[in-house]
Amino acid sequence: MTPEIQARPRVEGEREQEILRATLDVLAEVGYDRLTMDAVAAAAKASKATLYRRWSSKSALVIDAVLAQKGPTAAPDTGSLREDLLQMHCGAGGVTDQRAMNVLASVITAVNIDPEFATAFRRDFIGPKVAAGRAVFERARDRGEIGPDVDLDLVAPALAGMVLHRTHLLGEPPSTAVIAALIDQVILPACHATHTSKKHQDKDDA
Repeated sequence: MTPEIQARPRVEGEREQEILRATLDVLAEVGYDRLTMDAVAAAAKASKATLYRRWSSKSALVIDAVLAQKGPTAAPDTGSLREDLLQMHCGAGGVTDQRAMNVLASVITAVNIDPEFATAFRRDFIGPKVAAGRAVFERARDRGEIGPDVDLDLVAPALAGMVLHRTHLLGEPPSTAVIAALIDQVILPACHATHTSKKHQDKDDA
């Protein structure tokens, strides 16, 4: 009679978070192509079998790790488009967070070579961020900060696009000052922000 094999416990809780943090460390250091389950296991001081009990593949592990570090996806609602955008893009998990940007750079490789990973990443990571950004612009339009003829599908992703261009193509990591300048000089004028129009009107009246 075959002896009964007892199932090993599922990896969860703090141990799971330790493994996910180790995955991000390895990802940021060597990139997606060179990341292996062996390397993550060594960094997390775990066995490879432990990882495979929880994640069936490297892509599944990386997706969970990236999702674990993305932070809250709720759109800020400060009552000001400018302040909402600053809160969304600056600080931990934002585009001024060097670690988060290093991880994103590594993940972009996976998006280009792994269709299954790309689908999950766009759905689970990018999708909620896009929705939150869209909500910020829709509320600003409702407040009158954005003209009714402005195409939000073009304007809403523009700031992130400019930042990623500067970072990955020009090699210029963004700072809070750069983000603020892009908002003030590009995004708000493109939105016909009411406080900008009022400032110009005040100058004309002076």
